[in-house]
Amino acid sequence: MALIEFSDKGLFCPQGNFYIDPWKPVQKAVITHAHSDHARWGSQTYLCHHHTKPLLQLRLGDHNYQSAEWNEPVNINGVRVSLHPAGHVIGSSQVRVEYKGEVWVVSGDYKTENDGLSGAFEPVTCHTFITESTFGLPIYNWQPQENIYKQIQEWIKRNQQENIASVLIAYSLGKAQRVLQAVEKITKNIFVHGAIWNTQEVLQKAGWNLPAIKRVTNETPKQELKNAVVIAPPSAADSSWLKKFSPYRLAICSGWMQVRGNNRRSNADAGFVLSDHADWKGLLSSIKATDASTIFITHGFQSVLARYLTEQGFEAAEVKTEYGNDDDIENASNETT
Repeated sequence: MALIEFSDKGLFCPQGNFYIDPWKPVQKAVITHAHSDHARWGSQTYLCHHHTKPLLQLRLGDHNYQSAEWNEPVNINGVRVSLHPAGHVIGSSQVRVEYKGEVWVVSGDYKTENDGLSGAFEPVTCHTFITESTFGLPIYNWQPQENIYKQIQEWIKRNQQENIASVLIAYSLGKAQRVLQAVEKITKNIFVHGAIWNTQEVLQKAGWNLPAIKRVTNETPKQELKNAVVIAPPSAADSSWLKKFSPYRLAICSGWMQVRGNNRRSNADAGFVLSDHADWKGLLSSIKATDASTIFITHGFQSVLARYLTEQGFEAAEVKTEYGNDDDIENASNETT
């Protein structure tokens, strides 16, 4: 029995008449997390985790939102639906779907290391598991988060000794909050781009205790920005906005920095391998922990992961979706200075 079908609108549960992370407007959408490739405007109703709701309101505006806690069952037309921690970003969830004893799980995006913010990834036993494969190659093998934080801190300290500003490129939801965890340990004087400010403001209003930051505006005195630490989204990396901080050095925080030379191609001075997705070992361990016999693989290196899993005895297949292949997709509408 196929609990979830792969349609031109998204992942569809015909028994419950709802979609998971649809890329076209539908009547009922269940959302894994608030990144713009998984949460799109136009559906009539949305179901998400409590922490995701205010982020959806920021990014999609006012709609009919229903939210639930992790492991809290919701009945949708006789189908039992529950959300479980995905560890990707704040509020990110896997979606467990059960009907007449059959269980499918849609992972959305996930990572296996607990970042201290997003909730620890929780493997969910199922018959069929739908997994991402953003970093589904053996070359992607993450160091512990604390090691990356130390690298960021040391880079900033070196820049400060030379009176050079440190600009860190990080997505406004997920990566920016993690970078702030690293930066606040060495300075309280942190500036951010408007996109990150908007996200931070929503999270703080929702009760999150996050580091204090300052928003960069046209009125911010240039003297204050000398030798500063600045966090900005990818859209700012090639913009004239950066001139405010000259002299500065630019670093990109992304799993793609695992590949040597990516920072040079991005015109960056440094690259830190900090990802909100599972690496190769994380993908494999997560898939194994579900006890699923059938694996469907979405965005990323689908063919490599599918071939490997098939060789390991799984029934594995690629699925074409409209989810992003980037580390994350930044919502351009929120990228205001």
